Amino acid sequence: MKGKNKYTIGEFSNMTGTSIRTLHYYDEIGLLQPEKDPKSGHRIYSHQDILTLQKIITLKFLGYQLDKMKSLLLESNFTVDLNETLNLHMKMLEEEKVKIEESITAIKRVTRILEQEGEVDSNVLISVINGLQTQDIQQEWMEKHNLTKVADELATKSEEDIIALDQSFIQMSKQLKKLYGRPVDDPEVQQLVATYLEESFAFLGEDLMQELGNMDIEEMDIQELEEMAPSPFTEEEEKWLNEAMEYYMKQVEMDAENT
Repeated sequence: MKGKNKYTIGEFSNMTGTSIRTLHYYDEIGLLQPEKDPKSGHRIYSHQDILTLQKIITLKFLGYQLDKMKSLLLESNFTVDLNETLNLHMKMLEEEKVKIEESITAIKRVTRILEQEGEVDSNVLISVINGLQTQDIQQEWMEKHNLTKVADELATKSEEDIIALDQSFIQMSKQLKKLYGRPVDDPEVQQLVATYLEESFAFLGEDLMQELGNMDIEEMDIQELEEMAPSPFTEEEEKWLNEAMEYYMKQVEMDAENT
C-alpha cells in the first residue's frame, strides 16, 4: 500500500478482482486513469478509483459499450434523462436475446436430427437451418398475402411436430437422391411423393390446407417465398421432383373422378 487509501496496481487488482491487463486497458482508453508516481511513473489508485471502477462494471452489466461510458462516468448524478439511453440498450439486448434464443432452438433441432439420422446431406441440413433463420420474413410474407390465420396456426405448432416434419423432409431428400432419374410414374417414386405430401398435409391440417387452397397468389409472389428458403436440390432434381408431384396430383384427380 502506498499510503492511506492509495494502492499499487497489484493491490488494486487483487482488491477489486479486475485483472492488471484490464486496468492497463481502461487507463489507455481514458476510462479509469489513476494518478502516476512522478518518479517511477507507476499507477497509484485511490478510493475514488474504486467508485469509478464500480460504475464501469455496472454500466457494462447494463449493456453499455466501453466507448459510450466516458460521458456517463463524469456525471455526479443520474436523472430521468438516463432512461432514454437505458431504453435503447434494453431494446438492443432484447433483440440480441431473440437472436440467441433462435440460435439455441436451431442448435437443439440440428443436434437432435443428427443424433437420430446419423448422417444428413449438408445442403439439406443448411436448408432446414435457413428455414429457421427466415421464419420472421416468411411470416411477414404470409401476413402480406392475407395468410395471417395460416401464420398464426403454424406458430402454435409444437417443437415435436416441427422436428417430425424436418425428419420427413430429410428422409424424402435421401430417397430423392437414390431415385432421381427414374421415370416419374415409377411406383417407388410415386410412393415417395405420396408419403411426403401426406405427412406435410397432416402437419398443416385440413383447415390450413383449405385456407391455402382458397388463396390466389401470383407466381411472382411464390418465387419471392421460394427465394427466402431456397431448395437444397439441384435444378435438375427440382424439375424431376416437380414433374413427379404433378403426375401424382393428376392421378389423384383421375381417381377422384372415377369414384
